[in-house]
Amino acid sequence: MAFKLPELPYAYDALQPYMSKETLEFHHDKHHNTYVETGNKLLEGSGLEDKSLEEIVKQSYGKNAGLFNNAGQHYNHLHFWNWMKPNGGGAIPGALEAKIKEDLGGVDKFKEDFIEAGKTQFGSGWAWLALKGGKLEVMKTPNGENPLVHGATPILGVDVWEHSYYIDYRNKRPDYLKAFVENLVNWEYVEKLYNEAK
Repeated sequence: MAFKLPELPYAYDALQPYMSKETLEFHHDKHHNTYVETGNKLLEGSGLEDKSLEEIVKQSYGKNAGLFNNAGQHYNHLHFWNWMKPNGGGAIPGALEAKIKEDLGGVDKFKEDFIEAGKTQFGSGWAWLALKGGKLEVMKTPNGENPLVHGATPILGVDVWEHSYYIDYRNKRPDYLKAFVENLVNWEYVEKLYNEAK
């Protein structure tokens, strides 16, 4: 399956003041588009052309670094745009909130741990809320890697590559992470992925 750049599910200025129009234009139109274009070139002749994106990510891991990096980032960003929404944050849907309390010691503790995972991911990468073996876990991965290659299903992720926040927050990654958790997360989308992963 060829990779395709999706339209953003909201206007470029819809996430202001927490994420600027300029950041989304660069991040979506330039960075994500490059993963799509490069990924499509590397997919040709890989033997994985007829696989789903998830399978391409899993099967290229550790075997075809170039394809894995671009397919992984394409997968991560397809979800990343949907993990945010205007007027995001706020209350977590009931069943998911109960699961977070049960597995992660409460909503506040989860938020702290999620922000900490993003803060302490050295260099580029991602912080995640993922479902593994029926339990929720907070994880972090370098570069384009994601929980799929560790036997888990990501249900929320935040991009901590500098291009995700540097225009708006300069080097203040913790401020970006706090703004993401408190004001941008689309919990309905997280709930949808959680229900599908169960």
